[in-house]
Amino acid sequence: MSAEMTTSASTPASGAAHALIETRDLRKSYGAGAAEINVLSGINVSVKAGELIAVTGPSGTGKSTFLHLLAALDTPTSGTVYFDRKAIDSFRESELADYRNRSIGFVWQRHHLLADFTAAENVAMPLLMRGAGYGEALETAERWLGEVGLESRARQRAGELSGGEQQRVAIARALVRQPALLLADEPTGDLDERNAMAVFELMQRLHREHRLTSILATHNTVLAGRADRVLQLEHGKLRQVGT
Repeated sequence: MSAEMTTSASTPASGAAHALIETRDLRKSYGAGAAEINVLSGINVSVKAGELIAVTGPSGTGKSTFLHLLAALDTPTSGTVYFDRKAIDSFRESELADYRNRSIGFVWQRHHLLADFTAAENVAMPLLMRGAGYGEALETAERWLGEVGLESRARQRAGELSGGEQQRVAIARALVRQPALLLADEPTGDLDERNAMAVFELMQRLHREHRLTSILATHNTVLAGRADRVLQLEHGKLRQVGT
């Protein structure tokens, strides 16, 4: 049985005190007039701190768009995203940058590593961009590579790592700033079945050990079924799968 995730409130409900991130009537469309394409058609969802949520749906249904809106990497046509009960569309530009840099960790399907830099240097990049010293950033990066089982590969160039290893580096890079919210867009989509399961189990462990709130977009229903909740995105609507 599935139930559509809806609410009539236009601001976060008083009972949502433990929600880390919420959306209210979130809509996204592209184009105008007869050429307008509605990707998201009024998404209402509340994710509690500590939850691991899987967002499923066929390719092209808007899963990536949804995550980009949550991360403030894109702006909605209408509706609001609330983080820790604050509307992110009310943030100043400096606050938005701080939100993206400190509160959000993002893992992409394609890892976007710098092939000629070492694994440790790739993980250290977010810290270096925040002004951390090179030695301090590298030490922290190597510690996070240990968290994902790659301490022995810290000095290896990213381009020389396997696909599964590269995605582990990308996960360490996403978490090196210790964000509250981890967003992952098809993080296992480019991996074979064995590596996909290993990466998903790694993300589950890190989610639990570091008390993250995690939202993963995936078309892999087997992996999605291991999340706390499964939400299906189809025809612009988000529905909860199961009870």
